[in-house]
Amino acid sequence: MNSKLWIRKALSLCLSVAILATYSMVALAGPRNVAGELTVSGKNVNGEAPFVLVNGEAARSGRSVFSASTISTTDGTGAIVNLGRLGKIELGPTTVLTLSFDDKGVSGDLTSGTVAVFGTSDTVAIRTVDGNTVKLAAGQSISAAGRLQDDDDDDDDGAAWWIWGLVFGGAGAVILYTAMKDDPLDFGDGGTVISPTR
Repeated sequence: MNSKLWIRKALSLCLSVAILATYSMVALAGPRNVAGELTVSGKNVNGEAPFVLVNGEAARSGRSVFSASTISTTDGTGAIVNLGRLGKIELGPTTVLTLSFDDKGVSGDLTSGTVAVFGTSDTVAIRTVDGNTVKLAAGQSISAAGRLQDDDDDDDDGAAWWIWGLVFGGAGAVILYTAMKDDPLDFGDGGTVISPTR
């Protein structure tokens, strides 16, 4: 009788270990919730810390943002959502963006305002108000109207070439004038030279 009790205890222990191992494997194999960290910038009229709305609730810097969240900034605030290796999404003032992300990528629906993408090697798909989906690379931004902008530190849409044309054209004209002039330029002629040594 004693041997039957030991067999039952051993069988119960083995069964318990098998169930525990199975449930832990199922829990580890489940999808991970990827979260982003919110950083809010700007200032409020009443001197409080700036905030934005995440799914209709006031949110300040440091809050976690999960996929399918709607982020709304006010006139005086902006926000950056840091998604780790997926990059950073910057929302300008008066922007409404529904942001979706997972391990594979980032996408969003832009209702108003502007969105910029930083620090990512992948493209970010943003759908604008007109229904078009635009893929943004790092350093690019888009407005809700669908106007795509590169971050080139000038807002003249690439028209800065004429400044360089004037500089090089002027330098070429001076060189050509000097080469065609009959008398060479004499710098320092007729002056007295004082030596610093005696």
